[in-house]
Amino acid sequence: MTGSTAVKIEHQRFFVVDFGSQYAQLIARRVRELGCYAEIVLPNDLAARVNEATGVIFSGSPWSAYDEAAPRVDPAVYAQGVPILGICYGMQLTTHLLGGAVQKADAREYGPARIQVLGTDTKLFDGLDSELDVWMSHGDRVEALPEGFVAIAKTDSAPFAAARHRDRPIYGVQFHPEVTHTPRGTAILRNFLYGVCGARGDWTMRSYIEEACEKIAAQVGADEQVICGLSGGVDSTVAAILIHKAIGDRLTCIFVDNGLLRKNEAQQVLDTFRNRYNIPLIFADEGDRFLDALEGVADPEVKRKRIGHVFVDVFKHHARDVPNAAWLAQGTLYPDVIESQSAFGGASVTIKTHHNVGGLPEELGFKLLEPFRELFKDEVRQIGRELGVPDAFVERQPFPGPGLGVRITGVVTREAVGVLQEADAIIREEIERDGHHKGLWQYFGVLAPVKTVGVMGDERTYENVVAVRAVESTDAMTADWADLPRAVLGRISNRIINEVRGVNRVVYDISTKPPATIEWE
Repeated sequence: MTGSTAVKIEHQRFFVVDFGSQYAQLIARRVRELGCYAEIVLPNDLAARVNEATGVIFSGSPWSAYDEAAPRVDPAVYAQGVPILGICYGMQLTTHLLGGAVQKADAREYGPARIQVLGTDTKLFDGLDSELDVWMSHGDRVEALPEGFVAIAKTDSAPFAAARHRDRPIYGVQFHPEVTHTPRGTAILRNFLYGVCGARGDWTMRSYIEEACEKIAAQVGADEQVICGLSGGVDSTVAAILIHKAIGDRLTCIFVDNGLLRKNEAQQVLDTFRNRYNIPLIFADEGDRFLDALEGVADPEVKRKRIGHVFVDVFKHHARDVPNAAWLAQGTLYPDVIESQSAFGGASVTIKTHHNVGGLPEELGFKLLEPFRELFKDEVRQIGRELGVPDAFVERQPFPGPGLGVRITGVVTREAVGVLQEADAIIREEIERDGHHKGLWQYFGVLAPVKTVGVMGDERTYENVVAVRAVESTDAMTADWADLPRAVLGRISNRIINEVRGVNRVVYDISTKPPATIEWE
């Protein structure tokens, strides 16, 4: 078997056209949850590929459909017979391109609304109540439908809250069925996928495992070795176990202690992994090397890129001990990719560079093996469970690749790392003490780039601020701050100020994503 062998798996494909919405990924995730394979495509690419799709969903957008520079599709896609569902901007664009009227609304609609389902549709709202709560987020509105379209839902302020073509499988909704704030949104998407498009529901994580193993075995030549950057988190751990299932002892894991891990984390990962799995593991204690590379650096993008470069150098160095090492495996996820660059070159904006995406140098020296690049974290957790990975790994909260380097805002020093390690350990211990961590996506500490005045022992102090961050989420694309009990926050603050030298103030971050991100950098 050679690395050039191709394995082609045929699933029904559903395209999500990204018009610059950060929620294009959320739509894709919802489609996958419903058992269908979703792929993000660019507006300009749709015409050439539309006939590959079983169905197409147009995302929202920050643009107005009538703007000259707005992203749009070739109108010819509407005549191909492939079912199309336009969401928000997607509905407005369809209206605009097919001869209807879209204009700026007198008042922007943002938040909850109630639609009244009209008796002209038999598929999109099949089995649902005649009145539904939905979530709106738009500044434009459809004033007149194109020829051949009829309204299938309305609100008190919008006569065309949803519409469809009389003869073609083309639908549009002004609201957002992909968000949790639309309670029956999943049912609406299910009706489109199965009722309109005739979906088979052939996308499952159990089938993905077998398909991924076939692809990995075909990619990696019989005389080639793979090295995997093991962090101990769910992504890299499950990736390593999946790859090991595919190619056996041709995988060697390299666990790098970059000096930016949480307190006692390196030893915990080594003990757990070595005691359970018979996978070759190299431990690289490289903390000084990473910290030297970060000396004097405050810009978060520069931090991420420097850490990424050092990671690659470390892998290259230790790969010398692995004969025929040709591949570098990473647990890169879909959200990593979308936050590091515009969606597949699309109209969305870059949020931040992930060290394992945009931070890798061009002269890598390895071929990249990223089995989860198109998956969301909840899908990876499902794969982990299917593979029998212990809950200690599967349920582990996400930890950024650059580690505490991006939780110390400003310049990273050895002293700052020590302060944050101690504070973060207290935060995790107190949140976990009575089970308050259950249901949380992440909880951690941040060392802020400011010092404040305090009074300790009748003396004036001028010391560091630690921020506590705890959020609830399902996919990291959106997140809400966790309403932790006052007593828990009180214990955290009291212990940090008393036990961590150099800190005299603790604050709690109550920002949602968006507009904030989960991490501070």
